[in-house]
Amino acid sequence: MENNLDFEVYKANKTKRRAVERELEIIGEAINKLIKINQKIKISYSRQIVDLRNKIIHSYDNVNDIVIWKIIIKDIPVLKNEILNYLS
Repeated sequence: MENNLDFEVYKANKTKRRAVERELEIIGEAINKLIKINQKIKISYSRQIVDLRNKIIHSYDNVNDIVIWKIIIKDIPVLKNEILNYLS
């Protein structure tokens, strides 16, 4: 229930949504550069991360808040753990 409440707060705050979208653009660009530099590095869903970046940048009026929220809650923690593993 708490996630739903947080989602409603997120959805109602345009500034927060745009900030999150911008951060996802940056993450997508970084992943894109990383896999071009070293294709041996395996990041889960790297293609989808880059595709999301492109969608946000080129189709910003069609960004789905529910999809972004799912990424925040489920996918970003996985990505964070993968990156931390590579760094250690």
